[in-house]
This record gives sequence, C-alpha cells and structure tokens, in this order.
Amino acid sequence: MTREKKGQRGGRLRRIWALVRKETLQVVRDPSSLVVAFILPAILLTLFGFGVSFDATRMRVGIVAEQPTPETNLFVASLSNTRFFQVRRSGDRRAFLDDLAGGRLDGIIVLAGDFSERLARGDTAGVQVITDGSDPNTAGLVTGYVQGAWGSWLAQRALSAGERVPALVTVEPRFWFNAELESRRFLVPGSIALIQMMIGSLLTALVVAREWERGTIEALLATPVGIGELIIGKLVPNFLLGMCAMGVCVLAALFVFHIPLRGSLLTLIGFTAVFLLVALSIGLLISTVARTQFLASQIAMLVAFLPGVYFSGFLFEIASMPAPLRAFATIVPARYYVQGLQTIFLAGDIAAVLVPCTAILLLMSVVLLGLTALNTRQRLD
Repeated sequence: MTREKKGQRGGRLRRIWALVRKETLQVVRDPSSLVVAFILPAILLTLFGFGVSFDATRMRVGIVAEQPTPETNLFVASLSNTRFFQVRRSGDRRAFLDDLAGGRLDGIIVLAGDFSERLARGDTAGVQVITDGSDPNTAGLVTGYVQGAWGSWLAQRALSAGERVPALVTVEPRFWFNAELESRRFLVPGSIALIQMMIGSLLTALVVAREWERGTIEALLATPVGIGELIIGKLVPNFLLGMCAMGVCVLAALFVFHIPLRGSLLTLIGFTAVFLLVALSIGLLISTVARTQFLASQIAMLVAFLPGVYFSGFLFEIASMPAPLRAFATIVPARYYVQGLQTIFLAGDIAAVLVPCTAILLLMSVVLLGLTALNTRQRLD
C-alpha cells in the first residue's frame, strides 16, 4: 500500500471517529434521545406485558338452574371453585339477558329442567351456553371452558360413584415451548420487536431532522465527509444506544415477566444487531425525506411501528389475512424479528428459523442503506 493510500485511509478513519464522537456527545447531551431509548421502552413493555393478554382467568357467567337439584348444585359448585369463572346464579335466564347484552356478563349457562333425570338415566344432560357473538374470542373461550368443566365434572362424578369412565378416545395434549399456555410468553418477545423497531427508526430519523431544524447539517455537508462516512457516523452511536435499550428489555423479560430464555445470549445479541441495523437504516432513509422532527416522527410511526403491529404476527395471524396483505407482510422487517425472538426465547437456537430470518434482514439492511446513500448523494449534489 502506497503512502498516499495509507494517508487517505487514515484520514477516512479520523473523519469517521470524529463523526462518531460528535454524534455520541450529541446523544448524551440530548434528553429526548435518552427518553426514546430507555423511558419509552419501559412504558411500552409495561403496557404490552401487563396490559395485553389473551388469557381469560375470570369469565363472568350467569348460571340458570331451571330445576334446582343436588346434581345442579354440585355442577354449579364445581364451576364456582375454579379460577376461570366468576359465577352468578338465578332461577330465570331473563334475569341475565340485559347483563349479557350490556357486556356485564360473558355468558349464560342454562341447566335444563330435566338435567338430573337425564343424568340418572345415563343420557346426556341438557346444558345450554349462551354467549355474545359480537366478541368471538371471548365467546369461544367461554364455550371451551364450559365444555372442559363439563367433561371434568362428569369424570369426577363417575369416579365418586365407583363407575368406570367411558373413554372411546383418549386425548393426551402436549404443548411444546409454552406448556403453561401463557400468552405473555409470546407477547413480551413480540413487544420487544416493536420497541426496537420504533426506537431504531425514531433515533436516527429525529437526530438528523433535528440537525436540519437547527441548521447544523449544512455545516456538516460542507466538510469533506463522504456519504459512507456520514452514514457510519450516524449509525454507530445510535446502534450502541439501541443495543443498551435491548439489554433493558431482555432484563425486564427475564426478571419481571419471567420469560424463559432457552436460546443462547450470543445468538440473541447477534440477531438483534442485524434487526437494529434495519431499523436504523429505515430511520436514516426517513431523515433524507423529512427535515422536521414532527414529520420524521409521523413517518416513522407509519412506516415502522404500525406495520410492525399489524403485519408482524405479534397480535394478528398473518396466515388468516387476504393474499395482498400476506404479500405485504413479507416486506415488514418486524415479522422476521418477532419470529426469531419468539424462537430464541421459547424454543432455543433453531437454525431452520433463525438463518432465513437473518438472511432476509441483512438483505433489507443492504437495500435500505443503498437507498439512503443514493438519496443523500442526490441532496449533496
């Protein structure tokens, strides 16, 4: 290597180091960046971890026994003694109709007048479940819980009477990766993905937009700094800040929400670094379009956060969406990060999942950085 090339390389490294140092000082001195990196994740993780749940543990139901008998009393008692039901009792279903329509009850369970007689004959007793179909998820939960409680009660009744429980088909369910069926265990990793996406896109977008508002970006563009050097200088400090925010999220997941980490910590760090590069690249690309912090934040919400909520598989099943929306979901980075995070936390280092997701995220980061460099070059011209 000639002396001239060595000098050019040394000058490039000095410029990059100067930019990184400048951006680091700017981040440290700017409270808004620290709020975005640490306070905002804590708030969002608390909301998603404690406020969002698909588990229903206290279903409010009204039980109507048209003909009260010892058998109906035993069945009502078995429902009342579980953590799944909050039971109210009446002799007439009309007493609960207004409460069901008003949302104060999740369902009505009606035990027919011949309930005990049919049980004595060995016939199937009449149990009617009335639910509010305007909320299909809750209606399905009430129906499923009642069916499970009914099967358990029949089995206990037969055993207490010394009878053999008929079992034409024996079902032994086995739930992998989340045996407790706690929705929090896949909601928390999904919320971390949304937090990282929003943090990454907001940090870089707001930082550059702030420089446009203050007029300092013109002085920076007047220096002999190259496009690549400018991008690296903007990425490195915010990348480190985003990784620190990820550390806070992981600690909260492990010690506050008690989510197991079955994969390796190195895999989690590496996979997060790849995704964070994509999120920061989105923010840089936004900064080439928006010159005000307000506009940059709005674009970041529309481009990064909202698609991550709806098309990442975090809350809504992608397979049940129409074909055009499923196709759009393939370009949402959060989809692959959510899938990878849930795998690392709940299943472990599964290469069949992590390798394709990592490759797609790397390709996205290259494309986004290329578009950012192209658009920034056009602005420099």
